[in-house]
Amino acid sequence: MSELFNTPASTTPSLTLDPLGAEQPAAPAAPAPVAKPEEAALEIVLTEQEQKIVEDFIPKIELRDSATITQYGAGAQKKIADFSENILGSVRTKDLGEGGEMLAGVVTELKSFDVEEEKGLFGFFKRSSNRITAIRAKYDHAESNVTKIAEALETHQVTLMKDIALLDKMYEMNVAYFRELCMYIIAGKRKLQQVREQDLAALTAKAQQTGLPEDAQAANDLMNLCNRFEKKLHDLELTRMISIQMAPQIRLLQNNDTLMVDKIQSTLVNTIPLWKSQMVLALGLEHSRQATAAQSAVTNMTNQLLQKNADM
Repeated sequence: MSELFNTPASTTPSLTLDPLGAEQPAAPAAPAPVAKPEEAALEIVLTEQEQKIVEDFIPKIELRDSATITQYGAGAQKKIADFSENILGSVRTKDLGEGGEMLAGVVTELKSFDVEEEKGLFGFFKRSSNRITAIRAKYDHAESNVTKIAEALETHQVTLMKDIALLDKMYEMNVAYFRELCMYIIAGKRKLQQVREQDLAALTAKAQQTGLPEDAQAANDLMNLCNRFEKKLHDLELTRMISIQMAPQIRLLQNNDTLMVDKIQSTLVNTIPLWKSQMVLALGLEHSRQATAAQSAVTNMTNQLLQKNADM
């Protein structure tokens, strides 16, 4: 089990035998965790205050009350069920591919303006008589699309950052629910052990001593209630396993969002500015090419005139 589940939650859970009643306000968590044999077996370390809550709650558990067994820990189980439904709803409503599609759109637009599309750097300009005008027109079209996508990416980035913060809170809630379930399980197992070692043993001994059917029935009824409560505790352990499995699922969603935020940030501060720098270089090189071509034309004309004069 992850060490994070041994980190005390921000609030100490409260235990109740009436899950449908009003919840009691949670007390502040004690800072120092204390290990006990029962908790070690469950791989959970409770704080001193959680230990006190468990000790105070054990006498309230009445295994002879069938309703108590049915409702035991039901509130904590419902919290886990509602919590998993909320996470599923968050995944359903979120378009996980939206950010990737927008990043792909940026790449497509940037590739649409490629000054090295044909032979060498000036292959693009050879397709237009007015090269400077053509490259500026193509750049303006691409820049307009890139700007729109960049604005959408910034909005998506803000949304993802909010989701990351929300997932952090959800993770903390899951840890709190996990610890609450553990407290129910620990208290239940202690109570079950007490009843079996004391009450059930006494009833069994009495039935054997008296031989009366009503005494045997009383011992049998209590034994059945103990077995039923034991199954209830097993059910709580299954719910606890759901909480354990949910922790890496939350972190997986959070890591995916974090990765997308980093990619968007890199696109906004690196990829797009580098593309704009390429535009500056392309225009500068085209100006240099035109100046070189003009100088070459003048030089050729001068040489031709000198040649004609020499021939004449």
